Amino acid sequence: MTRMQKIVALVDGSLYSASVCDHAAWIAARTGAPVELIHVLGRREASDGQDRSGTIALGARTALLEQLADLDARRTKLIAARGRAILEDARALLDKAGIADVTTRLRQGDLVETVADIEADVRLIVIGKRGEGADFARGHLGSNLERIVRGSQVPVFVAARAFRPIARVLVGIDGGGSSMKAVELIARSPLFRGLAVQLVTVGTATAEARAALERARSLLSAAGIVAETAILPGQPETVLGHLVEEAPFDLLVMGAYGHSRIRSLIIGSTTAAMLRSCKVPVVLVR
Repeated sequence: MTRMQKIVALVDGSLYSASVCDHAAWIAARTGAPVELIHVLGRREASDGQDRSGTIALGARTALLEQLADLDARRTKLIAARGRAILEDARALLDKAGIADVTTRLRQGDLVETVADIEADVRLIVIGKRGEGADFARGHLGSNLERIVRGSQVPVFVAARAFRPIARVLVGIDGGGSSMKAVELIARSPLFRGLAVQLVTVGTATAEARAALERARSLLSAAGIVAETAILPGQPETVLGHLVEEAPFDLLVMGAYGHSRIRSLIIGSTTAAMLRSCKVPVVLVR
């Protein structure tokens, strides 16, 4: 029997880690998918790689080098122990939420390379909007988040700072390939069953825009999901942001890239703006 594709939750011990776990538990409960908690020790974190021998006077070199080597070894062990503690705390949160099928993995190296290595067995990646420096970078995205979104071939669920029940979903439609793939994800995933869905296109109500919106609505209808639709004037990041706060919506789903060839190389400008400002979770689909 083939094992079901898993949800990967990336935890780093930051303020967002508990939210990542809570959202991963919610996703697992609705989909039945197993969860793998991953903490990655960066190469610099695992070993500072500094050569201090040039500052040591002759005669004291051997003894001091041995002491420094011992300090580095202890530092490496402490960092690994911290990583295991982060994973144990994260697992406890999922256990408390009633999620039984949970594994943990402590890796060393680059986070994006780690995700690429395991992606074939992954259905969704859950990551916090910002990392350990969250309180000092409220207006910025975490660098790892941007790299994960650029490099990942699977949907990325960007957790908000705190979990709240999810009942209403806003979907941004721009007619591009990634936004239609987002609609396909909603249509086929049990994650969205029973949730209220609204499809919104921001811009001019052209025939092309109406056709794209209708394609999206029909795709969801065929999957048994009734979705409201709207075309609203304005700038996407402004309009979608107001809708999320005023409606309110609990989750935003959108394509990771805008409808242009230039944006196929980087995170779309609207996507980046929404990630920076949005106070609810965002699901990004390539």
